[in-house]
Amino acid sequence: MTIRGFIRSIYFCAVLISLSLTIVFLSKPVIAESLNSATPSAQRTYSIPAGYLHEALIQFAQQAGIKLAIDPVKLQGKVTLGLTGNFEIKSGLDQLLTGSGLQVVKQDDSYALTEVPASSADPVVTTLPSIQITASNTNRYAAVSTTTATKTNTLLRDVPQSITVITNELIKDQSIRSIADAVRYVPGVGVSQGEGNRDALVFRGNRSTGDFFTDGIRDDVEYYRDLYNIERVEVLKGANGMIFGRGGSGGVVNRVTKQANWDPVREFSFQGGSFNQKRMTADVGHVINDVAAIRLNAVYEDAGSFRDGVSSERLGISPTVTLKPTHRTKVVASMERFHDDRTADRGITSVLGARGEVTGPVDVRRSQFFGDPNRSNANINVLSFNSLIEHKFDSGITLQNRTNYATYDKFYQNVFANGGFNVSTEQVSLGAYNNASTRENVFNQTNLLYSLNTGPISHTLMAGIEIGRQDTHNRRETGLFNNNLANTNLFVPLSNSITNVPITFRNRDAGGDVDALNRSIVNVTSLYIQDQIEIMPKLQAIVGVRYDLFEVNFQQKNGPRDHLKTRDDLIAPRFGLIYKPIEPVSFYASYSQAYVPRAGDQLTSLNVTIETLKPEKFTTLETGVKWDIRPDLAFTASVYQLDRSNVINSVVGGQTFLTKGQRTEGVEASLAGQLTSNWSVMGGYAYQVGEITGDIFGIAKKGASVAELPRHTFSVWSRYDITPSIGAAFGVIHRDSMFTSLTNRVSLPDFTRVDAALFAQFTKRFRGQLNIENLFDTKYFAAAQNDFNITPGSPIAVRATLIANF
Repeated sequence: MTIRGFIRSIYFCAVLISLSLTIVFLSKPVIAESLNSATPSAQRTYSIPAGYLHEALIQFAQQAGIKLAIDPVKLQGKVTLGLTGNFEIKSGLDQLLTGSGLQVVKQDDSYALTEVPASSADPVVTTLPSIQITASNTNRYAAVSTTTATKTNTLLRDVPQSITVITNELIKDQSIRSIADAVRYVPGVGVSQGEGNRDALVFRGNRSTGDFFTDGIRDDVEYYRDLYNIERVEVLKGANGMIFGRGGSGGVVNRVTKQANWDPVREFSFQGGSFNQKRMTADVGHVINDVAAIRLNAVYEDAGSFRDGVSSERLGISPTVTLKPTHRTKVVASMERFHDDRTADRGITSVLGARGEVTGPVDVRRSQFFGDPNRSNANINVLSFNSLIEHKFDSGITLQNRTNYATYDKFYQNVFANGGFNVSTEQVSLGAYNNASTRENVFNQTNLLYSLNTGPISHTLMAGIEIGRQDTHNRRETGLFNNNLANTNLFVPLSNSITNVPITFRNRDAGGDVDALNRSIVNVTSLYIQDQIEIMPKLQAIVGVRYDLFEVNFQQKNGPRDHLKTRDDLIAPRFGLIYKPIEPVSFYASYSQAYVPRAGDQLTSLNVTIETLKPEKFTTLETGVKWDIRPDLAFTASVYQLDRSNVINSVVGGQTFLTKGQRTEGVEASLAGQLTSNWSVMGGYAYQVGEITGDIFGIAKKGASVAELPRHTFSVWSRYDITPSIGAAFGVIHRDSMFTSLTNRVSLPDFTRVDAALFAQFTKRFRGQLNIENLFDTKYFAAAQNDFNITPGSPIAVRATLIANF
């Protein structure tokens, strides 16, 4: 990032803060009037789900129109069973506070929370201190509800789908910095290499680089995301077309951003570790008054790697402003300026036998680079603006509107092994190319939510419309070695796999060698409706359908110079049933669909040869059970079948092949929460099998195994607090062997990796932690892109972090 770009980022932050102050000044009399108009004896209808007590009290104050003084320290870790029905203010607050050790008192025109006196004669109150101790650290790793899976605030156990939530506490404890780090302990989700320049995940056997969302809005450009401004990460598995639209095939990852709220925060972290890693973050939130709050998150990281010549540098800044001009209206405005510059690392290659057979990864140092790290780099600049407007009407209708405008400027170049180590010639084939992409996204999403009763049946209705436009420019250049127009390959010995020969990069437009020089404009119009139905107290259903009008205007400026226009009318239904024999237990079954249109998940793959193909179709059948063993401990198990048809698969060299389809079947189980008041756990197990349902000529036979799909995976992270000031954690990750591509030629061996952490609270304001990755220095392969690009796992790595709160 240039100095001018960084100054521009600071300028944008100042504009946001100035705007918030202006609106606060104009809006303050309005909030005072609305709050003072609340009548303590009046009854209101409340619908507040079980969850964190802090969040529930904020919702209650908004719905009741009262001033409620909240001390975050008193509420830390406490949970509530929620509030549903008609209540007066005092009785409603008492219901929410049951079992918390707190009570509410009236103070002039506001309310405040105080601790229940230990000497109280009330027999119910006398039992509260022991309950409070039990709940003091609850929900460190267990989330209670989600708004992402249904666009309504719904208990996780009432969503007929497998969902894993990586909470903010888990992000901190594991020192998670990336999407790949976040999903290591998520059953059913694997990490792909992404050619060393982007996030790439494998959801139930389906690789994706585009199924990423931020606060429910698409964030689909290829880059490595950071979690410095993220409150929690939600992984939704299975087809998700009804909620997320096109894509959402095998699963999606949604990042929930940190927003300005009325909890003052001033947290700074300083981290240093192995391979010259240095990282600093800041999270500063300030309450201006009853109407407005601001927050700023920032990160700077400079890191090396165990890989020769590999490094990275990133800088991010994200301010947010939250306004509440009335107790029924909330406005959130945010922006992000993010820059990432790193070495594009394609890992090591495989052994190529005398008869062309590929026998597995080459036996070299895990640090050895193939190609040239100095001419292999990837950088991204992201600038995004986001807004949320939410208003609750007296009629019970809630209106939500989200708007996102984002620009992405991505460039990557790599000199890498494009073939295996030939045992006959004792040489490795290298190739080179670069790729430049820019994208401009505009999305506007409007939702209406309404709850009503039709006789004994209750409904939570959600209807919405989403309009989006994505304008993408893409240019690729091929590397020509020694400035020879015909020399696109260079052969080097295995012992000296880094080259310094001259390379010329050109956009080829001749004969059969045509590089991408494209522009695509995608317009999406989506309509969707959903009904969450409580047929009876023990039986619920979710029924929804989404229609996407997906139009592509594609201009190919090289080769045939085609100008193609396509249109897809996509209909994605979802149906789910939930049976609850008792309140904490849900048995569910669901059916859902999703589509990936012809342009692919990066909107750049449309051409004459595949233009007439139907969109890829994903269909998920899933059944399972969710059991909240306690409010702070949740167990989930599921069985699924995911069918994918009209599949476009790619192999080495960028060639694409049509597959009749593939089927993945699996079993997943997970546990998250508190085993005891000082023992936290998060982990899971997955058994998965996948196969191709039709021949791919010259590549794979029917019945071949799906790539990057280990049969068994197991992971568990466990933290134990020895004293209130000292804690320790261990993590175990096991992955079975898996094939690197559909050819089923190269298999990565199974491995078990152990991680560890130590935690110390030095003073009230300072704490520290030590994270150790791969404690026993196990040699393993972390990910793959294909048969010839395989990423070795890191050797033992240590990171020390100091966190300061003021």
